[in-house]
Amino acid sequence: MLEPDILRDEEITMLLNDVATIYGYDFRQYSRASLKRRLNRICLVDRFSSFAELRYRVVNDASYLQHFIEEITVNVTEMFRDPSFYKVLRQEVMPRLGTYPLIRIWIAGCSTGEEAYSIAILLKEANLYHKSLMYATDINPTVLEKAATGIFPLNQMKAYSENYIRSGGNNDFSTYYVTGYDYAKFDSALSERMIFSTHNLVSDTSFNEFQLILCRNVLIYFDKDLQERVFKVFDESLHNLGYLGLGTKETLRFSTIESNYRQVGDEKIWRKH
Repeated sequence: MLEPDILRDEEITMLLNDVATIYGYDFRQYSRASLKRRLNRICLVDRFSSFAELRYRVVNDASYLQHFIEEITVNVTEMFRDPSFYKVLRQEVMPRLGTYPLIRIWIAGCSTGEEAYSIAILLKEANLYHKSLMYATDINPTVLEKAATGIFPLNQMKAYSENYIRSGGNNDFSTYYVTGYDYAKFDSALSERMIFSTHNLVSDTSFNEFQLILCRNVLIYFDKDLQERVFKVFDESLHNLGYLGLGTKETLRFSTIESNYRQVGDEKIWRKH
């Protein structure tokens, strides 16, 4: 096993340059500390005896790339994660969104879709789903395929139900899914207004105008310059008076767009003005 501090910055830079040049995936502005941890894990799990061996495999085996991307990108998520955040969405943001004839929502870095289905449930309960469109995007096509199925581990449902209740949900959470042996499949009516698509926050631009953008626990893995670039994409994509929601360790403070936004209460939600 390679220790993280043995991975030299120049080696990592060469690998990332190779991936960007050959495949068009640019991870060069991801947080180095996070990258070192993940590259070290790849070397351990895939039993590479050296970093050079990993680099050779990535460069010369295109079929290995998808696995590499899955390991580099972070896919930790849950439904109604940080219930107090969803409570503010439910109580303060949804009523404002209801004033629009069509509500466009962008869930950036949606991973396996738990957040998208959480938002769909909020929209259903606010009677806004019929006039909403949700764009759920991620760099990783494999997680998008999983998200589109609406199938999640059954052993997570107790925790998700508790999150839902703490977010202000009043229904029986189990009415939203059917169960199999070890999985829960969410009602397909929740995904009728969802569009799953690949989008690379590192290199892609704005693709629509939205009333709500959620990008939670993604930016913490980017360096400051890349965060700034992504904030500008979000600012260009957000309708005036629209909302931007970030993760608990993320903030608009000290960004160049900060002056265009006001924070909504104590949660990591900002409104453009």
